[in-house]
Amino acid sequence: MEEERAGRTGDDPRVSELRAAVSRLRRALAAHPAQLPDRDAAEDELAALDAMARAGEPEVPRLRRSLLLVAGAVGSVSALAQALGEVRAAVDSFGEQPGTVPRQARAMPEPVPAPTTPEQPRAAAEVPRPREAPDGV
Repeated sequence: MEEERAGRTGDDPRVSELRAAVSRLRRALAAHPAQLPDRDAAEDELAALDAMARAGEPEVPRLRRSLLLVAGAVGSVSALAQALGEVRAAVDSFGEQPGTVPRQARAMPEPVPAPTTPEQPRAAAEVPRPREAPDGV
């Protein structure tokens, strides 16, 4: 049925996945019993994400901003972590924001290999000695 709906409306599968992920997080947030100080902000941004997805090709910077606000509002709630991760994956499927370093390039660089010739220990005569104070000082 999902394929039929996507084919019928011509939806981008990324948009469909974003809408589904946002819907799951909205349901999880609504079912979460704890009082969250930023629940309203999270709900507003989730509504904005859904509206952007319904409108068609969403703007990646706006998606990322909304994701950041939602994550800030509910990110510490472990019960919502999976649904939040799904929203993040859906936002990430739209690609990197222009002018940013791709996620794969952000990895730590390879360590520089050690020199192939071991350093020779300095002889005792080569080690600099502290200056001695002149006599009478």
